[in-house]
Amino acid sequence: MNRMLRPARTRGAIAGAAAVALALSLPGAALAAPVGPTPAQAVQGPLTNLAHLDFLLDEATPPADVEGHTTYRLAEEPALVMPWTYADARPGGTFERIGGGGPPDPVTGHWKQGAYNADDISRAAVVYVRHWEQTGEASSRDKAYELLRSLAYLQTVDGPNAGNVVLWMQPDGTLNPSAEPVELPDPSDSGPSYWLARTIWAFGEGHAAFADADPEFAAFLDDRLALAIEAVDRQVLIRYGQWAEADGLRVPQWLIVDGADASAEAVLGLAAHVEAQPDDTAAAEALRKLAEGIAALNAGDRRSWPYGALLPWAPARSLWHAWGSQMPAALAGASVALDDPSLVEPAVRDSASFTPTLMTAGGPDNGWLPTPTERVQIAYGADSRVQSLFAVADATGAPGFTELAVMQAAWFFGANHAGERMYDPATGVTFDGLEADGRVNRNSGAESTIHGLLTMLALDARPGLGERTSALTEVASREGLRLVQAESGTTTGGTVTTPEAWTGESLWAGQALTLPRGSSAVFDIGTDPTRRWVEPVVWSAPGESSTSVWRAGNVPLGVLHEEGPEQGVSPTPGVLWPRSLQLPALGDRSALRVDALSGDLMLDGVLVRPVISRLALAGEGGRVELVHSSAAVPQPTRVGADGTTTHVIVFDSHGGQVRETTVRGSRTVVVPAGGFAIATS
Repeated sequence: MNRMLRPARTRGAIAGAAAVALALSLPGAALAAPVGPTPAQAVQGPLTNLAHLDFLLDEATPPADVEGHTTYRLAEEPALVMPWTYADARPGGTFERIGGGGPPDPVTGHWKQGAYNADDISRAAVVYVRHWEQTGEASSRDKAYELLRSLAYLQTVDGPNAGNVVLWMQPDGTLNPSAEPVELPDPSDSGPSYWLARTIWAFGEGHAAFADADPEFAAFLDDRLALAIEAVDRQVLIRYGQWAEADGLRVPQWLIVDGADASAEAVLGLAAHVEAQPDDTAAAEALRKLAEGIAALNAGDRRSWPYGALLPWAPARSLWHAWGSQMPAALAGASVALDDPSLVEPAVRDSASFTPTLMTAGGPDNGWLPTPTERVQIAYGADSRVQSLFAVADATGAPGFTELAVMQAAWFFGANHAGERMYDPATGVTFDGLEADGRVNRNSGAESTIHGLLTMLALDARPGLGERTSALTEVASREGLRLVQAESGTTTGGTVTTPEAWTGESLWAGQALTLPRGSSAVFDIGTDPTRRWVEPVVWSAPGESSTSVWRAGNVPLGVLHEEGPEQGVSPTPGVLWPRSLQLPALGDRSALRVDALSGDLMLDGVLVRPVISRLALAGEGGRVELVHSSAAVPQPTRVGADGTTTHVIVFDSHGGQVRETTVRGSRTVVVPAGGFAIATS
């Protein structure tokens, strides 16, 4: 599977408390007792429940004297503790822990991938570290210790791959450096990787937590973190300061696996470590360099795609995904650790401009490629948005981002397009995914469990937010960005074809419409209460160009002249790219016409985005509405409804509070350029 559509391992199943696990004949597998549904209502008290993650934990004892692999006190404590990667739902409400690439070999019990993986060990360690720090819970301290020991065993300690990490381990403790299907790099410790980045995350937060509680263990983690940083220095940061172009966009060449997403998770650990140990110059230098690379992938603005987002992958300028989108959180943490406010500025743009656009369009989709095509949503994506909003709020003191985080976190409690709870506080279960058609994947593997808990920990750390969030259990209304397919148009002289869906860096939304010179097409874009930005999504190939004129009704929207950029480091020549027109379409004009003046205009579709977009959530706590402006000037807009009293807080384009008021009935408020308002009734 291509790199950008692979949101890590997202299978799994619901499980209950480890104490009721029943052993199976399958090596290492277990079933949890049935878990009944929990009513969708506001939760009093802490949201974080570690029972399901506890259930996923198991022990393995690796073979003796494996070259290049050891860990803290291995001779005295030979067993390693790790979470099973997947846990699948079974009849009767029970849940089975399983490995990847099954079924397992009947003789060895080995899976084609393995039972445990470094990605989930790292992130589970972060959960227990944060829970221990927030609550003082001794059992979480113990599990954090065990998981960090286990993670260290997967790190290669000598030879040419020193500092890198093996991804998979079998139930009996055997390492599997070359899994099926193949992961890149292969062998998995032969180069930089997502799992190296996540190992740095865990070691960084783990060292900061244990520095006073267990100095000897903290010193071990410090050594292993230094080994990982050395690997990043020689394999990645050796290219620091080198730039390239990807379809005309200037991009940095010193990110881990070319990813701001992977690099961001390393930065989370480096920032925690540098805050705790500011005299570690090697860590601080790596932190600064990676953060600078992430910040360089800030693209677009309130008018143009991707609307101020931090892009996840340097070689692709027309791709964004929710999973692993912790780039704003990483920059916020780096800005604090390095005392450099400039680093948080791109994170503010992402949080204030792109994130409200995403929320009003449908939520944390797996992929905008560049259109909202991959509309599966998973906990990893939802949590990444929540973590980023809270981190930017903490770094800047801007309260607007906390309000957005509450609305985004409500995804876990039913405020999603299925209207179903994705996290159950009674069991600690987080479902594995939400399909575009509203079906829920009721498995609950390690990744989903971990990221559900990370959101709950963030809410529990902020008094009062958990109850507010869990009370928002449904999407009442939504008015945001939408796609009109190219093939839906009525054409004169145009040709509809079906290109191969995946271009190598982006995804066609459907069929393509090619308009040669002299041809035209008319699309029905419907009507809206407000003006709309119209963005044709065009396939642009190097050396080719086209010119077209666009109108909504009889009102000109602008002339589009597009030229294919040079490929550069992009995986494929040509790019699917939304192009901005000069003027918005009026709200009451439903007919969008394009006339091709020169060249061949090849369209994937048209993005239609209200100048004022909205998302309203509701539940037993009432109704909360986000009103977001993408205009260049202040916009008057209506909030509230007849017979209601509405509390309104208005925020600027940096998340800062501008005014606060209470209105009765439906009233007009003015939203600043690029700002937003939160209306609660």
